[in-house]
Amino acid sequence: MKTIKEKEKSVFEIMKSRFGYTNLMQAPRLVKVVINAGVGSFKDKKKLEIVTDRLAKITGQKVALRGAKKSIAAFKTRMGDPVGYQTTLRGVRMRGFLDKLINVALPRTKDFRGIESSAVDNIGNITLGIREHTIFPETNDEELRDVFGFAITIVTTAKTKDEAIMFFETIGIPFKKK
Repeated sequence: MKTIKEKEKSVFEIMKSRFGYTNLMQAPRLVKVVINAGVGSFKDKKKLEIVTDRLAKITGQKVALRGAKKSIAAFKTRMGDPVGYQTTLRGVRMRGFLDKLINVALPRTKDFRGIESSAVDNIGNITLGIREHTIFPETNDEELRDVFGFAITIVTTAKTKDEAIMFFETIGIPFKKK
């Protein structure tokens, strides 16, 4: 089975006839993967620690706390209150995370039939919502009481939606069959 890095190298050869590439640098490539987890409803400090710990295990690096930008009385939120966590993966960690996401986590998702092609935006990025963090092998199955979801944004250099969809298919992202 090819790794993400090997698949990325073959992108130019696969896509050059359809998009008319003449130079290797015209082919899309991965820039970064951003993982965001909102914890706005958690006021319990232990739950915040659990989210921090599990996201760090899943991503392989420390996550950064994101605070509220302004106070909102209706939500009982004050400026600076923790509302989420974020981490950005690049290079080796990014490729390792994508390998794990594509080959291990997504197939473990309940009733998974593929990703909608509408998840790809017009500037060549894709955002996936993960409902349960337990699909990743780093989490223990007996810790099911504090299940949370998060968003994964994969940023590329693709310039159009068609280019991005073909790039994602080439690196192995499973899309729904039409």
